[in-house]
Amino acid sequence: MVISKYISLYFHFPFCTRKCPYCHFYVIPNRDQDSFIEALLKEWELRLPQIEGKEIVSLYFGGGTPTLCVEGIKQILQKTTAPEITVETNPEDVTPELMKTLHNLGVNRVSIGVQSLNNTLLKHLGRTHTAQKAVDAVNITHAAGIENITIDLMYEIPHQTFQMWKETVDTAVELPITHLSLYNLTIEPHTAFKKKEDALRPHLPDEETATQMLQYACNRFEETKLHRYEISAFARDGKVSIHNTGYWTGREFLGYGPSAFSYYEGKRFQNVCHLNRYIKKLEQGKLPVDFEEELPFPASLHEKIAIGLRLTEGIPLINIPLNTQTLLRDLEQEGWITYQENHATLTDRGRLFYDTVAEKIIDE
Repeated sequence: MVISKYISLYFHFPFCTRKCPYCHFYVIPNRDQDSFIEALLKEWELRLPQIEGKEIVSLYFGGGTPTLCVEGIKQILQKTTAPEITVETNPEDVTPELMKTLHNLGVNRVSIGVQSLNNTLLKHLGRTHTAQKAVDAVNITHAAGIENITIDLMYEIPHQTFQMWKETVDTAVELPITHLSLYNLTIEPHTAFKKKEDALRPHLPDEETATQMLQYACNRFEETKLHRYEISAFARDGKVSIHNTGYWTGREFLGYGPSAFSYYEGKRFQNVCHLNRYIKKLEQGKLPVDFEEELPFPASLHEKIAIGLRLTEGIPLINIPLNTQTLLRDLEQEGWITYQENHATLTDRGRLFYDTVAEKIIDE
């Protein structure tokens, strides 16, 4: 196994003012910040040997809503830095003072959870901001000197029409953003939406409309120089997410905070999904790991291929065993992937049905 000298660090801040009905991440009400920060710093100290001698290429503060706990961000940034430092936030929390504070701390990339620019749909999603507040948040962030701005947009939302989606996309591409993440709504287990799935299903856009939404968005983004470099990610030249690209290329990363995942020395593991247990473990001087696994070969290779195919550039066909080459050839014959020089990439159809392609590769 080749161990890279490059590593990324993720920090999970679980605090939220409220939990959105579609959210499946570990989030809690905004409380116990001091205890959390103290525990986070203990985890930082315990993991220092794991990053010794490595080059940290990105820091990512996610959640939850990290901007509810600026002191925690500050404490970490006093200990380390990286070429790309991203902080997630919600539109309703963005103020000129907050963005200037982050800019002064060294944050050079902000991810804003816009989701939609339609007020009716924002209410359906349980969001507390308006479309205008989302637009203002992007402009305020840009005016504060943070030029690398990414937003999340969601389609296949209950009651969403193609016209609603078109208006959101057309407004979004005019904003001073450098990156955009595009998601179709997935009704996940253990969410409020899951509990009322039967009532929501009849109001979801049909498959033809959903495909039309995706195609319209991809075309508009390309026209405005937001190039698709991964199935769900679009960026202007030179502004791809360093952090997220690491997930798709297999770069090592360490996750800090309750529920955070890590991938390190061929193993992936997850911290406990409970703030009090997270704090208690660290008070005992123990790493708060709850789950760990190492996939055997060739399952590990197949997972890496499936994830790597998310990238528009695809995967290099180097040192691929014969059985796996046969699998890829079968996928080519089915029209899911294509070969360009020494790379395998998804076809348009393969991108549209990526989950099916990934399942075929991983289950082989």
